[in-house]
Amino acid sequence: MFWRKFTKDKMAIAGLLTLALIIFSILFLPTIYQNPIDKIDFTQSTLTPSWQHPFGTNDLGQDQLARALFGGRISLIVGIAAMVVAISIGTIIGAIAGYYGGIIDSILMRLTDIFLSLPQLPVLLLVVYLFRDAVKSILGAQLGIFFLVVLIIGLLNWMSVARLVRSSFLQLKEREFISAAKSLGANSGRIIIIHILPNVLSVIIVAATLSVGNAIIVESTLSFLGLGFPPDIPTWGRMLYDAQNYLTSAPYMAIFPGLAIFLTVLSINYIGDGLKDALNTK
Repeated sequence: MFWRKFTKDKMAIAGLLTLALIIFSILFLPTIYQNPIDKIDFTQSTLTPSWQHPFGTNDLGQDQLARALFGGRISLIVGIAAMVVAISIGTIIGAIAGYYGGIIDSILMRLTDIFLSLPQLPVLLLVVYLFRDAVKSILGAQLGIFFLVVLIIGLLNWMSVARLVRSSFLQLKEREFISAAKSLGANSGRIIIIHILPNVLSVIIVAATLSVGNAIIVESTLSFLGLGFPPDIPTWGRMLYDAQNYLTSAPYMAIFPGLAIFLTVLSINYIGDGLKDALNTK
């Protein structure tokens, strides 16, 4: 029934196929297209797209297709990891607030309101700028920035999930099957995990899908502003940052990574819309 409903949404199917093609390309195409991502050759600088370099080359003569494929892995991993952080925090807070209610609900929802009132991008830039050097010295340049970016994006995007989960818990905890579970002696932990949470999974899945796209955009924004991964790590946002001085002479340097971000996020959003309709119990 779910698949039948999902396939009726043509845009969701188009998004699923597009995303599958993008994931397949960034995972398996580098095994065939083996141009190095870091080879510098100024004689090949800013070449237009050709059979040898389908996406052209950048100002250092590096192959743009190879860098886009490598950057896609980074962007998707960051998006998925940040989604896991946001969904985990939002689900825990929303479940506790919705099930127990009272003063606990009030405290957690006020905390949620505080995080919602924070301007996301300025806070994100400030935290990354203040802590990136310390994290780099502990975990290294690449791994340190990865953990910092994932953690900060996740910590600034759990609020909507918490509100959705709380709303669902408030409705479900009054249902007859919850009263039956309590009468049989089930404790609160079992009721939350075994009886209520499975009925909220549809809401969580849709929120998780949309959260991946948002995390990819935020990571690309950080990289574009020069506060993301190191310059030798070619994420899509970093490729846009490198292309900003060549928009008139070599516009393809910005077109291809920008198109990759656009198609990935758009596909994820269409999939999220399709899942919302397919998982709607009404």
